[in-house]
Amino acid sequence: MSRRADRLFRLIAELRGRRLAVTGAALAEALEVSPRTVYRDVADLQASGVPITGEAGVGYRLDPGFELPPIMFTRAETLALLTGAAMVRAFTDPGMAAAAESAETKIRAILDDAALKALDEQPYRIPLLSRDTPLRITHQQLREAIFARRKLTLAYEDATGACTSRTVWPLGLMGWTGRWTLLAWCETREDYRNFRLDRITAMAEPGGEYPVRADRSLSHYLTSLDHTHS
Repeated sequence: MSRRADRLFRLIAELRGRRLAVTGAALAEALEVSPRTVYRDVADLQASGVPITGEAGVGYRLDPGFELPPIMFTRAETLALLTGAAMVRAFTDPGMAAAAESAETKIRAILDDAALKALDEQPYRIPLLSRDTPLRITHQQLREAIFARRKLTLAYEDATGACTSRTVWPLGLMGWTGRWTLLAWCETREDYRNFRLDRITAMAEPGGEYPVRADRSLSHYLTSLDHTHS
């Protein structure tokens, strides 16, 4: 895994800062590999989003301004990242799932065949179940409302089956063991409340943004939660 990753980094280094295109043959000579390997590596980098232009027989250029983060991952770190990406796809929402899939493609593009085989044989599996689709849709609606600071009116069913209507300021999505909850400031209770996503039966936007307040925020809630349990 490290040999191929090093070669890909060296390939980008060879292209960086050049104003003229570099031929595949010249890159192959610099990297001490075959032109065929260069063509394959360039195709993999392009598929991962690295802005390399050109083609075999003509030459390649790296778009000006591109910077590759100076970071490498161990096999255990790679496993952790790809397992996390699978959890995002299974437990969050379609928008986040697409971002996770894109990130996984970029990570896999720098792995050699042995590393890919090892990852495909790893024991972690997170099934993507169709029965969870409604929760994923709710998750995305809430995430978008949080970023836009839009107030929401929720129809909510509590543990006893009683239904209530609450107008809330959605502040964050909290992942507990086996459950997602919406952390919000409840205008009715004048306090923080957690709402389980699977008990939100409907939601609407009454209009208006809620203000930014340090004493009604996700970080303020987490700080108070930590003090409560300390």
